[in-house]
Amino acid sequence: MIWNEKFECMPAGELKQLQGERLKKLLPYIYNNCKAYKDKLDKAGIKPDAIRSIDDIKKLPFTTKVDMRDNYPYGLFCTDQKNVVEIHVSSGTTGNPTLVGYTRDDIKLWSEVMARSIACAGAEPSDTIQIAYGYGLFTGGLGFHYGALEMGLRIIPVSAGQTSRQLKIMQDFAPKILGCTPSYALYMAEEAREMGIDPKKGNWKIGIFGAEPWSEQMRTEIEQTWNMLATDVYGLSEIIGPGVAQECPNKIGLHIYSDVFYPEIINPNTGEPVKEGEDGELVITTLTKQAIPFIRYRTRDIVSINHEKCKCGRTSPRISKIRGRTDDMIIVRGINVFPSQIEHVLLGIEGTEPYYQIVVDRQKHQLDEVEVLVEVNSKMFSDEVKQLEHLRAKIKKEIESVLSIGVKVTLVEPKTIERSMGKAKRVIDKRQM
Repeated sequence: MIWNEKFECMPAGELKQLQGERLKKLLPYIYNNCKAYKDKLDKAGIKPDAIRSIDDIKKLPFTTKVDMRDNYPYGLFCTDQKNVVEIHVSSGTTGNPTLVGYTRDDIKLWSEVMARSIACAGAEPSDTIQIAYGYGLFTGGLGFHYGALEMGLRIIPVSAGQTSRQLKIMQDFAPKILGCTPSYALYMAEEAREMGIDPKKGNWKIGIFGAEPWSEQMRTEIEQTWNMLATDVYGLSEIIGPGVAQECPNKIGLHIYSDVFYPEIINPNTGEPVKEGEDGELVITTLTKQAIPFIRYRTRDIVSINHEKCKCGRTSPRISKIRGRTDDMIIVRGINVFPSQIEHVLLGIEGTEPYYQIVVDRQKHQLDEVEVLVEVNSKMFSDEVKQLEHLRAKIKKEIESVLSIGVKVTLVEPKTIERSMGKAKRVIDKRQM
């Protein structure tokens, strides 16, 4: 189902013109209403009237999370606080958290793009959705809630956690759509089996999973386990929350709603655009947001982009699944390592569970050391030591062939690695930088 055919299927020429018009309107708005942005544009020697089309966006400076933290809490707001009706906060690793606010029109926009996303995944009005993303300051639960309300779905706002309750709701109310993190979907399946519930016999037909990177192997695992279509949703709190982009059932990229979120893909080292189809860092400009608009916001997410019309009929550009992030990338002995590379290996090896942890350490005057803790299933762990050693050696060999560095592999018993109701903690970096 296409929720908003006018914008999702807009011809490329019309879309480009609309983007240009919205950018020209955005620049005076932020210049006149936000001192931090005015100072940034003045420093770059840019006045609003220098922007005549969307192609001129490259003249504008980038915005980063550092700008948000430096101007915490309200320095990037472009509207009077009396117009702000909702606040969300995203926790950070250091310094101030990142704060985002919404006017009533921003909430309407969020509802609209999330309705597009849920429909893009294959939902129909009057379907029932079980929302197992967290509600509160995290944007996941409420973003889905607003979109489901806009679309006219029946909502079960169960939030994250309380897994046995989630599974009872699944059995009692037979929802068709599940929204949660992919790692939590697998955790729920694990708990279901322990409760004597066959995951394949649930009524779920569509899963909308996001908030953390996940691989095609994990998608296959979820689809086979739950007998559902598993789709990827993309968003980030700074931009709006979930609803920036969404996969359709063709699963050939996530449709990014570029009438309101203009995408660029740049070389993260040079800031220059990369060729279509090449991996680079996703940069987003929010063309219509009011409370906190962003100009050329560096997401740190590594993706590629495709502007060809999709088989579903949408003309909106498609970004790839997230390949990794420039800021959660681990540099080990000069080698760039993404956790998703290790996940890709593990999910292709029989006998392992989709739970792992990467521990990076450095002893004094020693090289970085990487240990990968891998859960194996109960059958393998009860097997003879020779079989376990063969499995450990296989995992070590395949990881090292992908990463080009030596790693220590430790096999651990089922349920040894801590489960997460939200984003899974994949990396523990013990190095003193």
